[in-house]
Amino acid sequence: MKIEYNNLYTHFVFTTLGRQSVILEKNRVRIEKYITGIVNNNSSKLYSIYANPDHIHILISRTPTLSEEKMATIIADSSEDFINKNKLVSGHFQWQQSASAFSVSKSDVDQVCKYILNQPAYHKIVSYAEEYEQFLKYYQDSLKK
Repeated sequence: MKIEYNNLYTHFVFTTLGRQSVILEKNRVRIEKYITGIVNNNSSKLYSIYANPDHIHILISRTPTLSEEKMATIIADSSEDFINKNKLVSGHFQWQQSASAFSVSKSDVDQVCKYILNQPAYHKIVSYAEEYEQFLKYYQDSLKK
C-alpha cells in the first residue's frame, strides 16, 4: 500500500567508538552537512543536527520505506566512510555498533530542535553519560504511563 502522508519524527543519537572525543570543532560543520545530505538523499528531511566530540544528535522526519534501524545504518556507514576518506579525525573513525532512536511527536519537534542546537551549553552542565541516562529514564517512564 502506498503511504500518502507520514509523520515519522525520530531523534537519533550516535556515539563514537569507546566514547572517544574525536570529532573536532573545526570539522563539525562539514560532518553535519554531509549527514544532512545522506538524510536528504534517502527521501527524508533533517530538522536539526549537532556533532559533539563524542556523540551526535540528529532529528529527522524519515520516509516510511526505511525503518529506524535501516536509516541509522545508512547514516553511520556513509558518515564513517566520509570521515575516514577525508581524514577528519586522527586514526580510524567508527561509530559504536548500536545507536539510539527516540520517536518525537510533531508538537515536540521545535523543542527537540532547540535541545539539539543547544548541545554545547547543555554539556557544560551535564555529561554525555548523564544525558543518556536521562533519555533512558524519560522514555522508560513514558512506557509505564
